Amino acid sequence: MTEQHFEATIAKLGSRAVLPIPFDPHAVWGQKRRHHVTGSINGCAVRGALDWNGSEPVFSLGPAWRRDTGLKVGDQVEVVLSPEGPQLADLAPDIAAALEGAPEAAAFFEALATFYRTGYLKWIERARRPETRAARIEEMVSLLKAGKRQRQ
Repeated sequence: MTEQHFEATIAKLGSRAVLPIPFDPHAVWGQKRRHHVTGSINGCAVRGALDWNGSEPVFSLGPAWRRDTGLKVGDQVEVVLSPEGPQLADLAPDIAAALEGAPEAAAFFEALATFYRTGYLKWIERARRPETRAARIEEMVSLLKAGKRQRQ
């Protein structure tokens, strides 16, 4: 997935400090309920999910992160962001095909935090027999359709 490089000014939005995102993440990274991202701001590591200010995407910057980095509202910063974790385009063909056949499961999968996506994928990859793998993929799709972030 494409890494995005841009300059932005940290802005205030209500009581929060946010970084306006100057591109449409749906157009660049694909339509998703939620975009989990990783990258850097002025060389300082960040990760989290994009929020929306009406129709504009923003990245929230917590007070502890700003304190530790010395950045404040009004500062001009260099930003590098990319999607975090496994993406649909990078999945094994059998998993990708199963999710492609169940768009609601795929949308829920893409909205999950990296921790949950990785958990499902590791569980499937640990299967030793092809029939076990196929059954796990089928179960994952069913769980995702039901809105389950993880197996119980």
